[in-house]
Amino acid sequence: MIEFQNVDFAYTTVNAEGKTIQENGISSFDLVIRDGEFVVLTGGSGCGKTTVTRLINGLIPHYYNGKLSGSITIDGKSIPDTPIYETAKRVGSVFQNPRSQFFNVNTTDEIAFAAENQCTEPDSIKSRIANTAAHMQIEKLLNRSIFELSGGEKQIIACAGINVLSPDIIVLDEPSSNLDSSAIMKLKAILANWKSQGKTIIIAEHRLYFLRELADRMLLLDQGRIVKELESKDIDTLTFADTEQMGIRPMSLKNISYSHESVSEDSELFTLENFMFTYKNGKHGINIPMLELPTGRIIAIIGHNGAGKSTLVRNICGLERNCKGIMKIKGKALKAKGRLRNCYMIMQDVNHQLFTESVNDEVMLSITDKQMTETDKLQRSQEILSQLDLTVYSDTHPMALSGGQKQRTAIASGIASSKPIIVFDEPTSGLDLAHMKQVANEILKLRKMGKTVFIVTHDLEFILSCCDHIVRLEKGQVVENYTLNKDTGAGLYQFFAN
Repeated sequence: MIEFQNVDFAYTTVNAEGKTIQENGISSFDLVIRDGEFVVLTGGSGCGKTTVTRLINGLIPHYYNGKLSGSITIDGKSIPDTPIYETAKRVGSVFQNPRSQFFNVNTTDEIAFAAENQCTEPDSIKSRIANTAAHMQIEKLLNRSIFELSGGEKQIIACAGINVLSPDIIVLDEPSSNLDSSAIMKLKAILANWKSQGKTIIIAEHRLYFLRELADRMLLLDQGRIVKELESKDIDTLTFADTEQMGIRPMSLKNISYSHESVSEDSELFTLENFMFTYKNGKHGINIPMLELPTGRIIAIIGHNGAGKSTLVRNICGLERNCKGIMKIKGKALKAKGRLRNCYMIMQDVNHQLFTESVNDEVMLSITDKQMTETDKLQRSQEILSQLDLTVYSDTHPMALSGGQKQRTAIASGIASSKPIIVFDEPTSGLDLAHMKQVANEILKLRKMGKTVFIVTHDLEFILSCCDHIVRLEKGQVVENYTLNKDTGAGLYQFFAN
């Protein structure tokens, strides 16, 4: 049994001025999680979900600094007073960003790593890996380079490592954030299997539809406190109106509908001709003989994990040297350097592009209009931060933010850019309902400014909130290319339902 008794935790961070400050995690927190229970933690970004998972797996206080009081125990044994390597024998963790928990460059070595650290017999590890690969249908991911995997494939490898370790308690921090619909169903099957084995599962999530049949309890958090608790029978009766009122994502994809005005097609085109990219190992990344798209629109790039979505947008932005073919914008061909000058990309892992000492400085860095004064730039930066609920973090170091807050900071930088093409790779990863809607609204504003926006996404609700056009990839090739409206949405629903 896991028990929190009157727990308070505040993170100790340093702001842009070098001052040490306290940022609340959870306050007066009480919770009992029974053995074998499946508990979902949900709520807005920064509500305390991740803090709860870190207290259970011992990362707080052994890794994250802060002021902690109260009692957190597993079967009566204090977690803060237990060495983290001892806690790791009972608690397995899957993080929002799987890269942060990898120690190997080979996938099979990574899957074995946690069990090896617990001195599990080598023959047992080999057997567990084989069983895990067969059950999770990931044989094709074995003995691969971690660096070749998509974000979703990396998350599956992280889950496989926990499956091989087989701890009693498993905590997951937004494991679906980078997964496509097919991989989410695989994740659901993994979770169901763990539950059938009697594992205690605590999962912090914004996407809830795939957890509806699994959850024993769902806890809604706000400002570090539990504000609503729902048993499984209550979860089953939640309507779209209920979840909207609670500020959380819907419990069913059927509740999501096309929610913005469609626009007429632009006569000017964005085109790719004989556009190809091959990895150094000879594997084809993309192969597109011809693709014509309207400019000044919001184009969703969809497809299963590993289909080539991120590879396509990286080549569009001129980030890959070995790209072949022609890219034209309104009839003008652009070489790699021209693509770099005309495109701004917000990466899937935003930690790779947060460079400055404060959130405000990060946004200011992207404002390159030489006609603007420093005062004008500051005003523009503050306007964007306000629109994305980031004003309070203006002087905060980006690395001190939650995953969702980092994502919004990177998006704010993209919005501040004056480049005509903006590319987003999974922009709603880690975002709650309210901030997903805010990002959708800001992207719609980019369309009004005449920018062409490409969005790699697995988020159906987000697509229906702002996108005009769909490009679906499979195995690096375009298999669907159509304008999105209320009449053409059926195929989109079918793709996400499968």
